[in-house]
Order: sequence, then structure tokens, then C-alpha cells
Amino acid sequence: MTWLVSPDLHAIVNQAGVFVETNPAWQTVLGWTAPEIRSMVFTDFLHPDDMDRTLALFTTMKAGEPALHFENRYRCKDGGYRWLSWVAVPEGDIFVCSARDVTADKANVRALQSSEDEATLREQFIAILGHDLRNPLAAIGSAVRIASRQPHDEKIAAMFTAIDGSADRMAKLIDSIMDFARARLGGGIPVELSPTDDLREGFERVVDEIRIAHPERQFETALRFDGALMCDPARLYQLLSNLVANAVAHGSSDAPISVVTDKVDASFVLSVGNSGKKIPDDAIPNLFEPFERSEEGASLQGLGLGLYIADQIARAHSGELTVTSSEDRTVFTLAIPLERNS
Repeated sequence: MTWLVSPDLHAIVNQAGVFVETNPAWQTVLGWTAPEIRSMVFTDFLHPDDMDRTLALFTTMKAGEPALHFENRYRCKDGGYRWLSWVAVPEGDIFVCSARDVTADKANVRALQSSEDEATLREQFIAILGHDLRNPLAAIGSAVRIASRQPHDEKIAAMFTAIDGSADRMAKLIDSIMDFARARLGGGIPVELSPTDDLREGFERVVDEIRIAHPERQFETALRFDGALMCDPARLYQLLSNLVANAVAHGSSDAPISVVTDKVDASFVLSVGNSGKKIPDDAIPNLFEPFERSEEGASLQGLGLGLYIADQIARAHSGELTVTSSEDRTVFTLAIPLERNS
């Protein structure tokens, strides 16, 4: 009676791979009648992508091994495929088989994964918005406060210039949100490479922007690289901004933050260093992953979004972003080979 009413597919298979006996569920699930099934071997039903591993399983079954919860796709009479989960036991010269249709379960898993991916992406959108807009917004607020207390002399004019620059950067950061999404979905952050002879002015501008937002902090620059570099300047400015902001957030407030560029071993090298607490050794392998944070980190800046973006920009330039950290100093270093620029 179970053979007749079970929703699962039951069958007896011979050594040639023919289903010599099948229950009615075969026609219910796959659409094939019993005579049609007996006229074919099991490989006639298989999805091409499942052929090799199913044949390998059949070989082990002939050697006396059972199959437990083995999944593959079987062709329906209408041309579609259903996912089946098999249990098959050798008994003499035959194999007693039972299969459950798990197509719906597979679809539910894919739908759940898609929903989780979408939720993660939405969270990343919000987090990056709050993180990367923090510095330019702070610069705007600081400049406006100073401007409201002083007459419109040359200093005030400089402050309004900073406001304009920060507003422009805010617009670009909105574009960066979409770039981040593309990086997470595959393909990395896009860059527009062009020969650039002098990055110093842009790097100084980035440091000045953060200096305005954090007047209590000290910054030292030694921009010694004066060659040509094939790069996306705006992306490198974004990378530097993230690294300096990270140094402000985690570095010692009573020691300067250093920004250095140079040519080292046929590479353009940019380094950002700060004094402060050593990064734990076990945290370094995941430091450039999004949402990684130390136990002490309590702010969004501790989530590592800025470092993730910086690392993606480095990769897009065929470069590498690394970190060294000791009890005295932490240094993030970007290296881009110059030979690719020739």
C-alpha cells in the first residue's frame, strides 16, 4: 500500500541502470508512465551537469555501497527538471531506491539567500553613507561655525572655498556608494586610469580637508614622489581620505599623523602612519573586510568600511594595501608597480 500512495518516488533498478519497477509517484512528479520509464536507463533522465557524479555514484553502488541523500536533477516528460534526493541500497543484483522531490526546498534556499544578500547590501549602503560622508560634513560644519564668528576677510574666503570642496566631495561619495555595491556584487570598484604627473596637490587638499574638520590633530606630509603614475586620481584621493580618517579615529591624539609618498623599488608608495594602540595580530587578516571591528570599537568608523574601500581601490590599480602595527606605530602602505605604467 505504501508503494502505491507514497508521494516519494520508489523504484527497483537492475545492474544495467533500468528502473524495472516504479510506483505511481513517478508519473505524478515527472510525468512519465511506467512503460516509458522501463524503456530507458537512468542516464536518459539525468541533467547533463549531474551526469559524471551520478555515474560515479552508480559505480560505488555496484561495489556494495549505499547512496544516502544524494541529490541530482531528473528530466520531466515536459522537458523541465526536478531536484531529487535519493536513498538507494544494494540488495543482491538489484538496487532498492527511494527519492524525494526537493525542488521547492532548493528554490526556498535560493530565495532566502537572495533576501539575505539584499539585506546585507542595504545595510552596507547605509553604513557607507554614514561613514564616508562624516569627514566632509564635519569640515562643512567647522567652516560654517568659524565663518559665522568672523568678518569676511581672506581667512573666511578660504573657509568658504573649503565648503565648496567638501560639498563637491559629498556628491562624489554618493557615487561611491554605487561603486561599493558593484564591488560587492563582483567586478571590483571601477577606475578610470590616465597618466598623472603630479598627485601632490590633490593629496594636500585631502589632508587639509581633514585638518579643518579636526583642528586639534597634527598632520605631517612628505610628498616626495614626483614621477608619472597611471592611475585614477580621484580614487587615490578617496583612498587617502579613508586612511587618514582611520588614523584620526584610532591613532593617538597627542602625536602627528604622517602622510608620505615616494618611489620605492620601482613602485609608487603612499603610506599613512599614526601612533597609538597596536592592532591585534589576529585582527589583521580580516582588517580589510567590511564590518570587521575590534571589541573596543564602538563607532561606525571601527567597522572597517573605509579600509575595505581603500583595499578595493588598491586592487583596481593592480596595487596592494598592507598594514604593519607595533606597540609604537601603525602604518598603512599602498604600493602600485610603476612598470605597468610604462
